[in-house]
Amino acid sequence: MGWLADETGLEKCRANHTPLTPLSFLSRAADVFAEDIAVVYGATRRSYAEYHARCSRLASGLAALGVAPGDVVATLLPNVPAHAEAHFGVPAAGAVLNAINTRLDVSTVAYILGHGGARVLLCDAELIGPATEAIAAMEEGDPPILVEVPDPEAGIPASGAHMTYDDLLARGDPEAPWVLPEDEWESLALNYTSGTTGRPKGVVYHHRGAYLNAMGQVLSWRMVLRPVYLTIVPLFHCNGWCHTWMMPAVGGTLVCCREIRAKPIFDAIADETVTHFGGAPIVLNTLINAPEHERRAFDHVVEIFTAGAPPAPTTLAAIEPMGFNVTHVYGLTETYGPATECLWHPRWDGLDADERAACKARQGVGMPFIEHVTVMEAETMREVPRSGSDQGEIMFRGNGVMKGYYKNPEETEKSFAGGYYHTGDLALLEPDGYLRIADRAKDIIISGGENISSIEVEGVLMKHDAVSLCAVVAKPDDKWGEVPCAFVETKPGAEVTEADLIAFARQTLAGFKTPKAVIFEDLPKTSTGKIQKFQLRERARSL
Repeated sequence: MGWLADETGLEKCRANHTPLTPLSFLSRAADVFAEDIAVVYGATRRSYAEYHARCSRLASGLAALGVAPGDVVATLLPNVPAHAEAHFGVPAAGAVLNAINTRLDVSTVAYILGHGGARVLLCDAELIGPATEAIAAMEEGDPPILVEVPDPEAGIPASGAHMTYDDLLARGDPEAPWVLPEDEWESLALNYTSGTTGRPKGVVYHHRGAYLNAMGQVLSWRMVLRPVYLTIVPLFHCNGWCHTWMMPAVGGTLVCCREIRAKPIFDAIADETVTHFGGAPIVLNTLINAPEHERRAFDHVVEIFTAGAPPAPTTLAAIEPMGFNVTHVYGLTETYGPATECLWHPRWDGLDADERAACKARQGVGMPFIEHVTVMEAETMREVPRSGSDQGEIMFRGNGVMKGYYKNPEETEKSFAGGYYHTGDLALLEPDGYLRIADRAKDIIISGGENISSIEVEGVLMKHDAVSLCAVVAKPDDKWGEVPCAFVETKPGAEVTEADLIAFARQTLAGFKTPKAVIFEDLPKTSTGKIQKFQLRERARSL
């Protein structure tokens, strides 16, 4: 269909077909924007020519360590220049980048290192202790080579016990050729979910998806040449929503931000003229509630992509008069980060502040690189009516969807049933076709942009000697969007306090997964003994 009657000689060749890869953005930028500033971090300023050379050194340095195409290189790094360089240097070696959440507990990091089969781990000097423990706790695979990344800008020196990042770059060649994909379906990155159903799943990205996601967000964000982007979204989270790969396409400047606090954000906006950043609603609240001495004046509008728990209309109404324009986006690790946008229509310009905020809080429509996103009945695969009241599951189809789950064909097949990716998120289609999330399947809690499994938290609490039964649900929180709230039935005669259980959970769980409230009461159950979590969610909203 769509072929000409005679296409003799019209074949793919090197002249007319090249596999799509985000690596091409930096290769071009090193030539077109060679002297422009590519990366900023404190006093550090690096041009695109320097950025490309360092990524080449990293790629060839990894090869000198024995990293071969198809191997996995993991990172345990905050948003520092070395992490940005890894997003190009690791795949330029033909390897697959596995950026690991720095907030995870040791056992989960150990699992990811083993399951992913990391050959090398680039680790921040401040995290060497937990990283060493994680390597020792690995139950499968060989331990990775540990490369330590000190941070002089933050006053964090190397321990002296491991090869440093600078040592690794010194082994490399600034003019080394890059290993580019022969097929754009080749794997680029391996990202682990937050373990919303137990152990985290490995989500595999391909070069084509990352390329198109990056290009699509340029359009959705209405970017022009030379934007200045502040790295607030962690680079371990959906590879920073693909924004690090995106910046060289438009000759942008990447401003690295190690600590997500109000003062460094305001300083970057004022001093570096930051034009764009992404972040969870907690970041917006941090800026809104910042004391006067941490604020800085600026005279330009800063564009924000926000995602995670839907931002409260009051938050949106408060942040925009401060000089920010917020666009709500929605996506998952499985969709390379943002995949829908609450695209603004001129017909809404005349709305008052509350009405504008209510419009902006929706999940919106698919971004340009997504073939189709909609809400369907999972059983029939029929789209729900655009009524604003009929509920279904959000589903995606297109190049912006993952390859699948690593070493998990059963879960991959299940998630792609019917030719769409099933998100598990429940939503409504409004009359204008915009998505609006109504609830989350599997009781996922999204706190500060991080997914938390209620099952995991419940499993930890149930290990306490005094706990007979518990259920964990999301409790609304002004700062974090949502936080875990535990409802607990204790054993007869047992005595335990809220503080006791929170401290007990913290021994095992990462801090953001620990319950922020514990309520002692009989749990509502069905006749078959199933806990009625919808009642508990209502209770949590009223606390």
